[in-house]
Amino acid sequence: METGIYIPIISDYGFKATFGNEADSLFLRTALQALIKSETPIREVHFDKNAFEALTIDSRSGIFDLACTDENGSQFIVEMQLGFAPHFVQRMKFYALHKFNTVVERGEFDYANLPKIYAIAILAKSILPTAHFHTVANLRSETGEIIDTQMTFITVELAKFNKQVAEIETDLEKLVYTMKTLHTTEPTQYPAFWNEEWLKRAIDELDTRKMTPEERAYFARVTAANAEAVKAEKQKIREAVEQKETEAVTKALKGGKLTIEEIAEYIGTSIDFVLEVQRSISRNS
Repeated sequence: METGIYIPIISDYGFKATFGNEADSLFLRTALQALIKSETPIREVHFDKNAFEALTIDSRSGIFDLACTDENGSQFIVEMQLGFAPHFVQRMKFYALHKFNTVVERGEFDYANLPKIYAIAILAKSILPTAHFHTVANLRSETGEIIDTQMTFITVELAKFNKQVAEIETDLEKLVYTMKTLHTTEPTQYPAFWNEEWLKRAIDELDTRKMTPEERAYFARVTAANAEAVKAEKQKIREAVEQKETEAVTKALKGGKLTIEEIAEYIGTSIDFVLEVQRSISRNS
């Protein structure tokens, strides 16, 4: 991820310094209000524990990127995903339903007064078959009529946002533009709305020129840890791809109907790789 003077909001460090800033929640409150498209300001947020335990022996535990509750009892789960995650909707359903079940298990409800739950996913890549960058989903009928709004799923796909500064009007557009471009923008190219208090405070948290030595050290540790995690994940992907290719080549070689060159072309690998698999089969036979 290309980075200039400003740390990306969509990095682990940037997300915690802005959305997860417990000392100053103005940015989070304004962002949440924009994400859920509410006209009513969120005046307070209480940060909840982001780790959750399994409800039953057979169910799963997990960790939210951020969980909080506003002054009306509405509950928010916010998740950030940089890589391609085609099944992220299923993850958000799991989180939201776990939150719902937690409320029910505690007995802190009656059916007329269930708290609203907002499951918010901010994705760097696109996963939905929709054209718009911001999708709000509720339980609807086959004709599109709203059946229930107690649980709302909100997806923001940064890759689908292409508005230029002159076109930006709403807080939602300001938020998404900032998340997508801040870390590649020079200070001389500031859009005027970055001087709005909620964004200005968040941007100051991400300005590397204003970091204390302790913050710099912490940022360095987080960056190094993330780099190692990315490296490990790429290695897993490479190994998985190689395993599938090996199995496909082995099957083709044992079939005996294709030449080495045909196998390589059909599977999309090199002739040397096919020959290596062939030698491995010979050694183990």
